[in-house]
Amino acid sequence: MKPEPAPAAHPAAILAIILVSYFMILLDNSVIFTALPSLQADLQLSTGELSWVQDAYTLVFGGLLLLGARAGDLLGRRRVFVFGLVAFSIASLLIGLAPAGWWAIAGRAIQGIGAAIVAPASLSLLTASFPEGRGRTRAVALYGATAGIGASLGLVIGGALAHWISWRAGFFVNVPIGAAMIALAPRFLPETGRASGRFDVFGALSATLGVGALVFGIINTADAGWTSPATVTAVTAGVGLLIVFVLIERRAAQPIMPLRLFASCRRTGAYVARFLYLGAMIAFFFFTTQFLQEVLGFDPLQAGLGFLPMTAVNFAVAMSIPRLLNRMPGSFPLVAGILVTLAGMLWLSRVGVDSSYLTGVAFPMVLIGAGQGLAFAPLTSFGIVGAPAADAGAASGLLNTFHQVGTCLGLGIAVAAAATVPAAGSAVAHLAAQVSAALTTGSVLLFLALAVTAALILPADLAARRARTPLGAAPAPLPEPAR
Repeated sequence: MKPEPAPAAHPAAILAIILVSYFMILLDNSVIFTALPSLQADLQLSTGELSWVQDAYTLVFGGLLLLGARAGDLLGRRRVFVFGLVAFSIASLLIGLAPAGWWAIAGRAIQGIGAAIVAPASLSLLTASFPEGRGRTRAVALYGATAGIGASLGLVIGGALAHWISWRAGFFVNVPIGAAMIALAPRFLPETGRASGRFDVFGALSATLGVGALVFGIINTADAGWTSPATVTAVTAGVGLLIVFVLIERRAAQPIMPLRLFASCRRTGAYVARFLYLGAMIAFFFFTTQFLQEVLGFDPLQAGLGFLPMTAVNFAVAMSIPRLLNRMPGSFPLVAGILVTLAGMLWLSRVGVDSSYLTGVAFPMVLIGAGQGLAFAPLTSFGIVGAPAADAGAASGLLNTFHQVGTCLGLGIAVAAAATVPAAGSAVAHLAAQVSAALTTGSVLLFLALAVTAALILPADLAARRARTPLGAAPAPLPEPAR
């Protein structure tokens, strides 16, 4: 087993580079939402083409995450991190210059490649740079807070830029940020070296194709429904390929996804809970944005600013998390965070045509923001807790894979739930009813996330606490799989 990393020479610079890069990736996952109407008008896109501007990014991002994580282990995490930033920044420039829809969609797919490399590499670089203890607890908490704040702040920034400048500005802004991170990363980030061994080619192919097919099938439900031949074929193929992937990993000498990572109840619970939690959050962002603009009549800037109550509270609560995690088991703020988020989502799901912004949207958003601030850091910590140094890339890749596939599945389920609302009354009333149905579905996903946390994470965390195992401490090495 590899020794713990020595204290980083420039911890503040390392943390800043990792968090800014990760924030940039997350920002582009949501910055597009409030800018979609102006992008559609500018590029003259159909509804289907418009959906692929977002879906091309999500599909490639989700499908390549495990492959990106393994590439970092084999080729050096700093090396592939910089390569991912280069790909993401160039793609951002191309999207900002897009003269037509196909160009923007292709650029979003290239962005997805860069994101699939940067996201797992950033977390594994963080764990490689900060040894166990207070420093890593704080760093991981800030990383988790970035995951929560990035999505909501992206709506604000996207709306402001689309209103004042152009939808293109939301992508151009990545270019100087990416260039700065590319220049600073080789100077401050430690290189982790290359892991010895072979590349799990068949595991990589089955994982990438399986997740990609599953994500495509979920995305396709928005237009074709769950019973369409394309959806059924893609989902079936995806599930089948993922089963094959698990069988391959059981026998692989150096697997792309070591199954021993699932031996921990805390890690397994964190993956599943993150999957469900993010499914609820994407439904919240997608449908609340529509409610603000189509029902309450907000313009893109107003809609973006409408998320500020959640963003501000999220940030304030997230900043207190490192102190909380040093004083109590991480499962306590996690359970509290999911409960508070659930309360806010249930409240928000009651919106209708007569709802006011303040009592119908802003107050529930405060609860959702507080819940996100409490939940994201523990979800991140438990996703990598006790993972051996050699598996850091795989653990972070799994965490991000469940994150992305959860958003896809959550949005597909929410859209399907909204589609069941019968058309009645005005178009505005129908949309309000659809938003209510989608957010109610999100509440169900949050309830399931709470149940998973209570059943898997909470008991295991309390047991580790009683055994005086600090959050993130490595347990006794697990036996290697049979060669």
